[in-house]
Amino acid sequence: MIISSAYAQAAAPAGGDPGFIGFLPIILMFVLLYFLMIRPQMKRAKEQKAMIEALQKGDEVVTAGGIVGRITKLADQYVTVEVAPNIEVVVQRSAVQVPLPKGTLKTLQ
Repeated sequence: MIISSAYAQAAAPAGGDPGFIGFLPIILMFVLLYFLMIRPQMKRAKEQKAMIEALQKGDEVVTAGGIVGRITKLADQYVTVEVAPNIEVVVQRSAVQVPLPKGTLKTLQ
């Protein structure tokens, strides 16, 4: 008969839960993900919402499709943008990407 030798096992490390140390890298990755991706995205969304709520008649804007014009009418969900004399386009408020400084349209023409 062959009997394998029995060796003594090393004692468990003292002071600390080995399970917590195993989860520490995963926890650090989630914290890093929050500060690098989620938090800045929430900040941008908040700024975009504030900009959309602050739109006024007469503001010059650029829409998501790249259309440049002046706001002529405002509704709850829609904005009417004049892109040329007597030519108006109705777009959703969320399609407005960037408000332009006053007088920008005159410099473009």
